[in-house]
Amino acid sequence: QVQLVESGGGLVQAGGSLRLSCAASGRILRITSMGWFRRAPGKQRELVATITSGGVLNYAYSVKGRFTISRDNANNTVYLQMNSLKPEDTAVYYCNTGAVTATMPPAYENYWGQGTQVTVSS
Repeated sequence: QVQLVESGGGLVQAGGSLRLSCAASGRILRITSMGWFRRAPGKQRELVATITSGGVLNYAYSVKGRFTISRDNANNTVYLQMNSLKPEDTAVYYCNTGAVTATMPPAYENYWGQGTQVTVSS
């Protein structure tokens, strides 16, 4: 299967920056879209940003101009650079990817990381 390992969360003051990383490993034939979602306390999980294998980007309106998603296709890694952080960005951030695995026959599945906490203090 596919494992997603996230890193980079933590505590930061408002206006600060953090960079999240997520590396996918396993019996991967091909990674399709990669992205980040978040769940704030008492709220549903929401999309933050996604990037396709061809580099097409999609951002939530609330993070446009502050967050930047990028990916390293050679290493199956996706990044989220978060600048000008606000207290309302506080949430658990989840990495998400679609992958075709080297099974017989090859299979497509959607995978989630375990989440990394981002806390922004005012």
